[in-house]
Amino acid sequence: MRRVALVAAALGAACGCSRGPPGRPSPDEVIQRPTEVLDFAVLYASNCAGCHGVDGRGGPAVPLADPVYLALVSDTVLQRVVSNGVPATAMSAFARSSGGMLTEVQVDALVRGIRRRWARPGLLQGVDVPPYAAPGPGNATRGAQVYDTYCARCHGPGGRGGARGSSITDGSFLALVSDQALRTTVLIGRPSLGAPDWRGNVPGHPMSSEDVSDVVAWLVAQRPEFPGQPYPGGGGTGGDRR
Repeated sequence: MRRVALVAAALGAACGCSRGPPGRPSPDEVIQRPTEVLDFAVLYASNCAGCHGVDGRGGPAVPLADPVYLALVSDTVLQRVVSNGVPATAMSAFARSSGGMLTEVQVDALVRGIRRRWARPGLLQGVDVPPYAAPGPGNATRGAQVYDTYCARCHGPGGRGGARGSSITDGSFLALVSDQALRTTVLIGRPSLGAPDWRGNVPGHPMSSEDVSDVVAWLVAQRPEFPGQPYPGGGGTGGDRR
């Protein structure tokens, strides 16, 4: 009998029966529920990398790996944007409470991971930093003057594009970005394209909070009332203009 038991045990080990009934996965083979995933790398790759870049350095959306951006934006704002999205933009809501797929715990894990991986505490210590959100409405008339001082050198007269920068008054572009997105770009620049943040447009003369608000108000004033309408001279048909 003892020999029979030993043979049965050996056969069971050989065929994998020691793991339990056939078809039952071992503990290390159990698939994790999507709502239980808390690993930052997995959450970021699945939900953020498509727009913000594989390494967080940007794509169609703001670069999350920019320490200047992270020094300006609070965790509260990051959590709100991830959870609820930004209306009228490509930034959709990711929290389950707003129609997305992530739990509150997963949103918190994303925000903590972004801060832990890419922020540089104390980066702007001692710097007069304009607030991330506009403290009030800007002055579009004054904003035109601010634009000429700080932006025209790259983006050309009237924001229609220049040798060193693209058009920033194109109706299609302005229709796709929110007021806050415009302010964020003025504040943090576009490092990957060589565009400086609010301190570097005119060396030694950083933009003030009022300057930032006013130039954003001027840009917003260029936004067409009805985006997507035929360009002037198009005959109003919207046909092929190749």
